[in-house]
Amino acid sequence: MSYLIFRWVINAIALLLVAYLVPGFVVASFYNALIAALVLGLVNALIRPLLFILTLPITILTLGLFTFVINALMIWFVSTVVDGFDVAGFSPALLAAIILWVISLVTNWMIEKAKET
Repeated sequence: MSYLIFRWVINAIALLLVAYLVPGFVVASFYNALIAALVLGLVNALIRPLLFILTLPITILTLGLFTFVINALMIWFVSTVVDGFDVAGFSPALLAAIILWVISLVTNWMIEKAKET
């Protein structure tokens, strides 16, 4: 349970970092980042697998790069649902998806390293 809360807070902090780096990507407060991270996690768990299956041919043709488009669409969708979390368009959502992927990659690597020791 503490692992899930840790990941939730890390994702909220990552959203705040992306809001600082990407113009057109706005998170009003840490509370809004927590809510957005929670909703984004739920959307990624429930809707993203269906979209991934439906777009599997184009994902294969693009060697997996289309998953960034799917992630951007999920971020853009969540911005329409959560108040205080706004994305100005698809381009900021795509850039945010790439940055969030990098942050997730680094945090997953750090967590695995911490588990080994």
